[in-house]
Amino acid sequence: MPGLLRGVARTAVVAGTATAVSNRVSRRQAGRWAAQAEQQAAYQPAPSQEAPPPPAPPPPPPSTEDDMTAKINQLKELGDLRAQGILTEEEFAAQKRAILG
Repeated sequence: MPGLLRGVARTAVVAGTATAVSNRVSRRQAGRWAAQAEQQAAYQPAPSQEAPPPPAPPPPPPSTEDDMTAKINQLKELGDLRAQGILTEEEFAAQKRAILG
């Protein structure tokens, strides 16, 4: 039974880390696509005898508070798993490095 719990806990930690990384990549890609769209719009000729429309406001920066809260929660879960003996020190250190980047 302890082996099963360790496997389930490890899967939960890996899934949480993967979700955090996936969200970060998605936000980064969205920012790049928005920048590309702005560049493409700048190269299009302006309509004749009309003032060009003002540039679109930049997207709001991603909330770092949400990222930090998620990281803190993941680290707390890792600490609990280590305290329960589910994770070894080496596993804990590796997962902590993965979360903190």
